[in-house]
Amino acid sequence: MIRASGVTEAGTVRDHNEDAFVNDVAARLFAVSDGMGGQNAGEVASRVAIDAMTEFINRSAADPDLTWPHGLDAGLSLDGNRLRTAVMLANRSVRRAAAAEPEYEGMGATVVGLMVDDRRLTVAHVGDSRLYLVSDGTIEQLTRDDSWVETLLDQNPALLPRDLANHPMRNVLTNVLGAREDVDVHMAERALRGGEIMLLCSDGVHGVLTPETLRDLLTRSADVELTARAVIAMAMERGSRDNVTAVVVRYEAA
Repeated sequence: MIRASGVTEAGTVRDHNEDAFVNDVAARLFAVSDGMGGQNAGEVASRVAIDAMTEFINRSAADPDLTWPHGLDAGLSLDGNRLRTAVMLANRSVRRAAAAEPEYEGMGATVVGLMVDDRRLTVAHVGDSRLYLVSDGTIEQLTRDDSWVETLLDQNPALLPRDLANHPMRNVLTNVLGAREDVDVHMAERALRGGEIMLLCSDGVHGVLTPETLRDLLTRSADVELTARAVIAMAMERGSRDNVTAVVVRYEAA
């Protein structure tokens, strides 16, 4: 059984919301996208990305003769290929939308997408929106940010995240939807036992809440809507200056 709830808020500083999400239990699809660009372009980019993903996931569930515009990856499950293709189509849709209107030029978006099947999760991500998993009281970050900071930490293991916390390039992303024709989609799949809690969130949430704080919030109540709202409330209370979005998914084995 899957229970899920999503909440998004503009936050305490921004006057509009450039985040978007999908929370579709019937389709087993959950995703968060954080848009970027001038004027309202970020808002458009995230909405285009989420709509493109949702459309393909629904279409691929209903059409046995579906063609795969980006081919199939033999190392992934069917859901893995569906989610990977959905993100690639989202990239194409954001690029097309940006090309169609001069004011949208250069817009982009991050995305983290999740599909949950019987005893398995599949995750795809681009950018710095994240997926966390809580199991047996332990929280684990299942995605790795596509950011300048992460690249530098990979190159120099002696550095610590706090060494770069105030660097002017700390928020620069190295991979986003809409930036280039062939986006790098990070994929992962893993088994589920039952009792897991998953959180998809934008950087307005994880930028101010530690993994330990998120774990405590996610395990405080079995009510997914209350939990999602608690995550958002805490992020704003802790001083988030960005839009804040959280989708909470609980999985129980049949």
